[in-house]
Amino acid sequence: MVIVLQKIKAYWWQITLALLSAITVLSLYPHASLPVVPGTDKSHHLIAYAVLVFPTALRKPNRWGLIILFFILCGGLIELIQPYVNRHAEWLDMLANTSGVILGALLAQLVNGFYNNGQ
Repeated sequence: MVIVLQKIKAYWWQITLALLSAITVLSLYPHASLPVVPGTDKSHHLIAYAVLVFPTALRKPNRWGLIILFFILCGGLIELIQPYVNRHAEWLDMLANTSGVILGALLAQLVNGFYNNGQ
């Protein structure tokens, strides 16, 4: 597990960029073409944004708080764009996105605390 965390910390920028790209494409892709996956729409938003913020919060680069705020704003911007690409904007999606960002940051803090105190 420590090796995985070290890799995430080493490549946090590339992982985050890939995740943000994937979330953006999937969020703006026509709804009818999306595959059916288990879970609810809100759980998908929560998980996606928690995973998105995790590498950044784990690594904690300079101004990581601003990067996390950027993710929240990106989620809001995507919701505003969705009606123009045959998707539906929902305030609850934005709430799920923001909750995911907070959850991902908290999980990273817990993991950092656990592994830093255990060494």
